[in-house]
Order: sequence, then structure tokens, then C-alpha cells
Amino acid sequence: MSYPGPHFDSAPPRRRPRARTVALAALVPGALLGWLVYEAVGAPGSGTDGAAARPSSTAAASPTGSTGSTDPASPSATAGDDAKKPGAPSPASGSGPLKGKTVVVDPGHNPENVRHTAEINSKVDIGTNWKECDTTGTSTDAGYAEARFTLDVARRLRTLLEEQGATVRFTQDGDRPWGPCVDERARIGNEAHADAAISIHADGAPAGDRGFHVILPASVHSGSADTRPIVAASAELGERIAGTFVRVTGSAPANYVGDGTGLDTRKDLGGLNLSTVPKVFIECGNMRDSKDAALLTSSGWRQKAAQGISEGIVSFLHGS
Repeated sequence: MSYPGPHFDSAPPRRRPRARTVALAALVPGALLGWLVYEAVGAPGSGTDGAAARPSSTAAASPTGSTGSTDPASPSATAGDDAKKPGAPSPASGSGPLKGKTVVVDPGHNPENVRHTAEINSKVDIGTNWKECDTTGTSTDAGYAEARFTLDVARRLRTLLEEQGATVRFTQDGDRPWGPCVDERARIGNEAHADAAISIHADGAPAGDRGFHVILPASVHSGSADTRPIVAASAELGERIAGTFVRVTGSAPANYVGDGTGLDTRKDLGGLNLSTVPKVFIECGNMRDSKDAALLTSSGWRQKAAQGISEGIVSFLHGS
């Protein structure tokens, strides 16, 4: 999500924030084991897909036994082909541990933002200050866009959550010409009275910066922003997602933010500042690093990412 250019919600200069205690018994051992596999083969659980992210005109992503698009850079490979078509309504939730729960999923950016720069560069009030409505997002060196990645993972996540009985609502499903702006993204979760909300992203940090991190809302009370009622619940949600993401994907917490906890707290993101329901962001990996890009372009790994996020949400909502 953070990358050069006039983009909304870009990350502040890299820093070493105060480390947060994050269910270390679950997170750190899994992170160390996952990191060893991560370094050794590049794409855990994806067969020969670890070599897929070499800078080229296309990026192959066809892990053994995986489903979905085989070439994320191909125009015919739309995000989440094997999950749900764009704009399809969420079916009524069935039975399961999340029956009666509502989850709002926010696929970061929009594939069409690039065609609407004037609209997404307009400023909106995020409480602490004014920021751009949205951004285009980042991409891998081979051209696989963050906005396509986020839609694919979001659609996979929706399927998994609905199987658990949840009602799932998207902020956008590739069915809008651009946006929505960050204030509307937050408002969708608020008006749905979501039990949990998550915004899905991939980072655009320098090559060599690797791993995932979950962004938590800081305590903000300024203008229209007041996160104080949701800070504690959001932190619990983020900690649970970080722990399950490590275990399911085999990826390690980011080596460039969060002091190895996989958690970062920020007050400059409108989608968090304006939320009145428990909400976090997840940066699933760094698109500008070739090893992380090999994972992000793998259909099999994206399914694992969705599974890891889903299990964290289920744990949070089910109280287990």
C-alpha cells in the first residue's frame, strides 16, 4: 500500500515502533519456522510457483493443485475467477459459528482507479487531516496490480466466511468505475454495524523488505474521528489475524516494520480513523520484493492468505 507518488494514506517514514505483545506463544514460533521455509523455497506450498515473479511481461502463477487464474498479468485472468464474479450479491448466511455476524471486507484500491486520477486525488476529511480519496495502489515488477490481488483475496475470504455462516459485505467488488473514497469505505462498515471489518492490501516497500503486517488503529479523537471505543477490540482482531496468518501461510512478520510482531499502529489512515467498528488493515506482503511477489502472484498462496485471515476473524468473533 505504501509506494512512491501522490498516494493517499502512504506510510510515514519507516520507523521502529514500540513492540506490542501479540500472543507470542502462537506467533513467534510459527514465524520462525515459516521464515525458514519461506527463505528456502520462496513460495511455501505452491510447488514450482516460487520462481514465478521474475520481472517479465507475464508472471506465471500455477501452483500444483491450485485453482483460479494461472497468469495474474493476463487480461483474461480476472481476480477471483474461482471465488465469485464481480458484483454478485452475498447469499444469505447459513448455519455455522458466525451465523448472525456481519463482516465487512474492503479490497484495497480499485483496478479502475488508474483511469480516474482526478477523482481519486480529490481530498476527503479523515478526522486528523485531509487526504486523497484513494490511490491506484502498487504492483509487482511484472505488472500484477495490488488492486487485482486485493479483490482476489477478498473474494476467497468471502467464500470462507460465508461457509462459517457470516454475512459478508464488500466496499467494492470491481463493480465501480473508481473508488470508493476512504471515508466511504469506513462508512460502509459503520452503517452495516459490522462485527469486524478488514481492509486487504499488499505493500510497495523497497526490495528486500519482506513479510506481512497488520495495521491497528491508534487512539484518535480529532474532528470526525474517534477510534477510542474500538482500539482494544481492533487490537484483539489484529493479533488473532497475525497469529493465524503466520500459521496458515508460513510467511513471517515483516522485517521492516513492527519489530517482528507483525503489528503496526497508525493514526494516518482514514479507513481506520473513521471506523466505529473493530477494523484492521493487512499488508499481505511486499509486491516490490521478488520473493514476496512470487507468493502474492500464486493462486495457491492467495487461498492460504484468505484462509489465514478467515481463521483470525472466526477466532475473534467466536471468542475461541
